[in-house]
Amino acid sequence: MSNTSNTNSSQPRGIVNTVIRFCLEQKLVVAVLLGGTILWGLLVAPFDWNVGDFQRNPVPVDAIPDIGENQQIVFTEWPGRSPQDIDDQISYPLTVSLLGIPGVKDVRSYSVFGFSTIYIVFEDGIDFYWSRSRVLEKLNSLSSGTLPTGVVPSLGPDATALGQVFWYTLEGRDADGNPTGGWDLDELRSIQDFIVKYKLAGVQGIAEVASIGGFVKEYQVDVNPDAMRAAGITLGQVIDAVRQSNLDVGARTIEVNRAEYVIRGIGFIQDPSDLELAAITSRETQPILVGDIATVSLGPALRRGVLTKAGSETVGGVVVVRYGENPMATIQRVKEKINNIASGLPSKMLPDGTESRVTVVPFYDRTGLIQETLKTLNSAIEQQVLVTIIVVVLMVMHLRSSILIGAMLPITVLMTFIGMKLFRVDANIVALSGIAIAIGTVVDMGIVLSENILRALEEANPEDSRLEVIYQASAEVGGAVLTAVATTVVGFLPVFTMEAAEGKLFKPLAYTKTFALLSSVIIALTILPAVAHVLLGYRVRDRFMRTAGAGALLVGGLVVLLFVHAAGGLVLAGFGVYYIAQPYLNRTLARACQWSANLIAVGVVLVTLASTWEPVGPEAGVIQNTLFIGVVVGLILLAFWCLRVAFPSILAWTLRHKLVALTPVVMLVMVGSTIWLGFERVWGWLPASVRQRAIMVDIAHTFPGMGSEFMPALDEGAFLYMPTTMPHASIGEATDILKELDLRIMSVPEVELAVGKIGRVESPLDPAPTSMIETIIQYKSEYMEDAFGRRLSFRYDVSVGDFVRDERGNLIEDNQGRPFRQWRDTIESPQDIWNEIVAAADMPGVTSAPKLQPIETRVVMLQSGFRAPMGIKVYGPDLESIESFGLQLERLLKEVPSVQPAAVFADRVVGKPYLEIEIDREKIARYGLRIADVQQVIEVAIGGKPLAMTVEGRERYPIRVRYMRELRDEPETLGDILVPTPAGAQVPLRELATIQYRRGPQMIKSEDTFLVSYVLFDKVPGNAEVSVVDDASRYIKDKIKSGDLEVPAGVSYEFAGSYKNQVRAAKRLMIVLPLSLAVIFLLLYLQFRKVSVTLMVFSGVFVAWSGGFLMLWLYAQPWFMDFALLGVNMREFLQIKPYNLSVAVWVGFLALFGIATDDGVIMATRIEQTMLEEKPHSIEAIRLAVVRGGRLRIRAAVMTTATTVLALLPVLSSSGRGSDIMIPMAIPTFGGMAVASLTWFVVPILYCWGQELKHRFGFEAQQVRADT
Repeated sequence: MSNTSNTNSSQPRGIVNTVIRFCLEQKLVVAVLLGGTILWGLLVAPFDWNVGDFQRNPVPVDAIPDIGENQQIVFTEWPGRSPQDIDDQISYPLTVSLLGIPGVKDVRSYSVFGFSTIYIVFEDGIDFYWSRSRVLEKLNSLSSGTLPTGVVPSLGPDATALGQVFWYTLEGRDADGNPTGGWDLDELRSIQDFIVKYKLAGVQGIAEVASIGGFVKEYQVDVNPDAMRAAGITLGQVIDAVRQSNLDVGARTIEVNRAEYVIRGIGFIQDPSDLELAAITSRETQPILVGDIATVSLGPALRRGVLTKAGSETVGGVVVVRYGENPMATIQRVKEKINNIASGLPSKMLPDGTESRVTVVPFYDRTGLIQETLKTLNSAIEQQVLVTIIVVVLMVMHLRSSILIGAMLPITVLMTFIGMKLFRVDANIVALSGIAIAIGTVVDMGIVLSENILRALEEANPEDSRLEVIYQASAEVGGAVLTAVATTVVGFLPVFTMEAAEGKLFKPLAYTKTFALLSSVIIALTILPAVAHVLLGYRVRDRFMRTAGAGALLVGGLVVLLFVHAAGGLVLAGFGVYYIAQPYLNRTLARACQWSANLIAVGVVLVTLASTWEPVGPEAGVIQNTLFIGVVVGLILLAFWCLRVAFPSILAWTLRHKLVALTPVVMLVMVGSTIWLGFERVWGWLPASVRQRAIMVDIAHTFPGMGSEFMPALDEGAFLYMPTTMPHASIGEATDILKELDLRIMSVPEVELAVGKIGRVESPLDPAPTSMIETIIQYKSEYMEDAFGRRLSFRYDVSVGDFVRDERGNLIEDNQGRPFRQWRDTIESPQDIWNEIVAAADMPGVTSAPKLQPIETRVVMLQSGFRAPMGIKVYGPDLESIESFGLQLERLLKEVPSVQPAAVFADRVVGKPYLEIEIDREKIARYGLRIADVQQVIEVAIGGKPLAMTVEGRERYPIRVRYMRELRDEPETLGDILVPTPAGAQVPLRELATIQYRRGPQMIKSEDTFLVSYVLFDKVPGNAEVSVVDDASRYIKDKIKSGDLEVPAGVSYEFAGSYKNQVRAAKRLMIVLPLSLAVIFLLLYLQFRKVSVTLMVFSGVFVAWSGGFLMLWLYAQPWFMDFALLGVNMREFLQIKPYNLSVAVWVGFLALFGIATDDGVIMATRIEQTMLEEKPHSIEAIRLAVVRGGRLRIRAAVMTTATTVLALLPVLSSSGRGSDIMIPMAIPTFGGMAVASLTWFVVPILYCWGQELKHRFGFEAQQVRADT
């Protein structure tokens, strides 16, 4: 066999054989490289592993990839200006200029009171920092007159909104960390702005630290117009006096007694009294001071953002990570800086004698989410490795080869981490899922190779060179292993072609899965043969040496038992005792001991697995969990073992009844197609008389087709509640609403903390108006956990049926106790908590809100510009038209059954009350006044104008001049404002202008200069995003056709949201997926060089594909797996619930396509070799040869399929953070590989059929090339 293989090997196989032989002969080189690889992998692993004194440089870690648009922000402030002024004079001219930058895809602008925010969206291929330089270049080259005088646009921070990873509040706390209060909001804001903010901004990796809440301190000069008139002072004179009263100067130096003195003129304002003494003018040597005609005081500046915590106002900040930085490491550095500055923050002694120190208290920290997702993945991978070891040991019943195969897995994972570091692939829930779904496939390489090596060693003569036998066995299947890996890698190529959000999300997964597969084949062809020669090839003939080695193993086991791990040490010591006694045992007893050793090893691994997996729950204990895992794994393995034992008989029968055997396979493929596309699309060609029969109607309802969505939502452990107030609400009214909302939400027992925000953080990343509410809701975990997401156990009194508490009423931790459930019995999922929150937050004056989470919201807003998963963008020529049409769409969307009515909301574009002062040009001309003269008085007297900044050490505060509050806060008194004329008279404003009320915009949005408004909506739970959008679109089009909805001239609309990512990905996959399958076909053809054999093997793709869809359909059925095993409901254990056809599911199918042909390749290769060796010349001989060839490979095929299926059980049953993304990717592979066992029969049947046809038509029974 091996000679034939060598004779006909192609060049690639020659290279493989050379590598195998080199590694077998140069084991020291292999050992050194292996040790270096393991150490390197440990140093770059994203998990927080303790590697002693070695300095780690881990792969960057985040919760999910940054899938937002490639965009830059241009932010422009123009204080006091209305949204209309901002849009006309800033946003529109800037948008026109920025559209010309190379690579720009879209330009979105938001014009809000006092500022403009413009998002320049670039093509994905444009470098982030290159785009920043182009934007700066364009801003610096703006022609004069483009923007108003004194208005300077600035480039936003080099970050995206997804970089807002750490939010905190400043609170007064005592030495024990208990809240004490005692600090005013303006004090806290000053500490935030001038101490905490600057300290944190200097941390490596931070792009920005922005402030929110409290009051900015301001020197307020409130002038009295009556006093000004009496003194003959104009507002302009007051402004000049204030500006010229705040100044320091330098007068170089003088030399005195050979010493140089620096001369300074001190004149900065340090106190309100300094301003009161500022002279405006003098009358007959009598000075007129600012204090004579105005009240000077310290007060709060105008604010456009408020932060509340649990119903009370507070001050806080948000830390933004720079683009491309490691969020996990950066947050850690921020925490270290907070710890460093904690003791130096201001403190004060309260009247009761308590010392209150300002403390930085986080309320949103992405570290927790990152650590929990990493913990979920780490646990899943560890459990997969242990499950795989159990499968291998039980299937092979050869402990040393099982250790050999099991050792592949951790080394492969470490090599994958090295690949991630070298290719700059960040670690996140999606990327690391690539390793999780590849574990079963990774071990297949070792199984095929080890199984062949074991068989070759069993069949070899005792005199044969063990090295040569292992070499020949490895070379024999090397080509098949390479082909299997190549098809798996090629199957994932469509993921590399994905673009935009889906590409950013799943390309890291494609990289990690590819790294894992390539690492596994490298290990299988280099390390595994060399280690196999050491473990399996050497035979110690010297009795003394053998006894000494066994004694060393016994001593080592005892050391491990006493100082490291009891169970592990016991196992090692047991093996030592066995090898010492082995020479004295007869064959039967020795074989029984070998079986016992295998079973003991399985038992140890089972107990270890049960202690980490805990499928029954931690309260059940290790024994019950071990029993449950043993039963589940045992039943599945028993089924595979029965198939393996019965395989020759079943195959022989199917070869005699080919059509009967293939009929279920064909039906399975048809059912899979029907599940995917729906009965109507697949069988719509049937006559109407057939389709209208009762049974066909029932089938059509049973198989309506799968719904589509972009991706399943990641459970972040927090909600973001984003309703809006009415546009006319003042900031005071909005603050009261926000406080009330906090208290209502906090009344839900499962809610741990609610922190609300209205308006904007002082950052270009946040363009929110004061009507927008954002409440971050942290809800309690189902069971009480520690800081790392590990479930805690507490002392439980079985006799009482309750937990034991100490004298303070606190639970007592006890590793032998039970976990404490923090949710009420009626709350079963986060969706139930959300429903409770929505019900509690229902109050007048506030809209409802779609279900959102912090990261999810940032991603959605970065992609679409609005704060909902789905919405409609309405474009039009004017604000009134788009608002009117949007309101009509709002009414219609509420009528769509799959749309959540409470979440539908159309922008109230022109709902803000305006007071407009229209100056009469004819009247002001009579007094010799210009428009600018009157406008300056309006701007300063009513709005107030910051004129200068005080310099008080490191602190800076504005000085503002304004009319007294009682003269400017009532619309009726605005007409009394005095306007000075050139002649010295002062004329009331009402004689120069008309004051009128009207409605105007609170925010003006535009895209590529066209006005736009949004109609937001959300789906009813259980519906797919794409299906909901299709339903809404169809309903609106029907209303337009029927005349119930009329689209005004110039108005257009389009649906937008994350569903577009799914639509785009589906279109791309329609092109790339067939190409990928074609490449897989070509790879198989290069392996077999026969179209017929290639088609036979390729048929496994369609069988597995159908199995994947069948499993997805079963997951949506309420009766599927609805039974208890040892008291555990299997639906709950396997997290069974409906899943839509998302990009994540398609990624699972792509992973399946790559491995679906592996068993077929192994089976067909062996059958071809058998046919070549036996050269059958009759139909019966052909069938016998096919059965014999299949029997030789069935063990490897069963093991590869069993490991792939069972290795996915920990993923499918995981319930930790991040599992909602892993499970949809694992379902197609699980279902497909469970059904792919049919290919064990399909390939031999088709192969035999082909050979029989050749024989019957007079051809030779077999003309194959002599290789494998």
